[in-house]
Amino acid sequence: MKLGILNTDAVKPEFAQKYGEYPDMFAEILIATDPQLKLVTYEVVEGEYPADINEVDGYLITGSKLSAYDDVPWINDLKDFVRVLNETKKKVIGICFGHQLVAEALGGKTEPAVIGWCVGAHLNKATEIAKGYGIKDAEFQLPSNHKDQVTTLPTGGKLLASTDACPIAAIGVGDHILTFQGHPEFGLGYATDLLNMRREIIGEASYQTAISSLETKTDNLKVARWILEFINR
Repeated sequence: MKLGILNTDAVKPEFAQKYGEYPDMFAEILIATDPQLKLVTYEVVEGEYPADINEVDGYLITGSKLSAYDDVPWINDLKDFVRVLNETKKKVIGICFGHQLVAEALGGKTEPAVIGWCVGAHLNKATEIAKGYGIKDAEFQLPSNHKDQVTTLPTGGKLLASTDACPIAAIGVGDHILTFQGHPEFGLGYATDLLNMRREIIGEASYQTAISSLETKTDNLKVARWILEFINR
């Protein structure tokens, strides 16, 4: 299998030295699941896209510090590309910003969350429909770190999972798109460093709750397996 990573951000230099860039984090978790997996990165912020959409088996859109509703040229271009992928039924995975951007590109809506920042490990509760997208467990834990949420499903979108803080935490479209608000690529170290960096803007009470939640075992590898199985089917 060959997966294209549409990279939408750069990690802070001091964090990149410890954890790598987002494609590196995805490579670690995905190759741990399938050592034969081949990955290629497209720096879409710089306008880099495949010459042929079929040069990979599917695409994964990473997280970003920007918002999916920002009127920024590269974000608008990426939405156009997602529409092409949707029209051609190409497999697409969206993570955090990627989850939100897919919704925005296909007729849904993303807005700032009323509750503010959603951080720490969160319990995702799957719907019955989720089984058809390869989400095999009724509940799964993922790290989160976001201030925006999808508030309206995209056209044809199906709700696959919710958390107490995020009603639309996973989406399926057709049999070719699967998105998650949570971060299967975030290890404990990076998740903790992000919380420490944003401690003041998150607020002390939310920070302490989030830090404590990271003691909970998350299902990063399991979700990574579901993602690859979804692309491969």
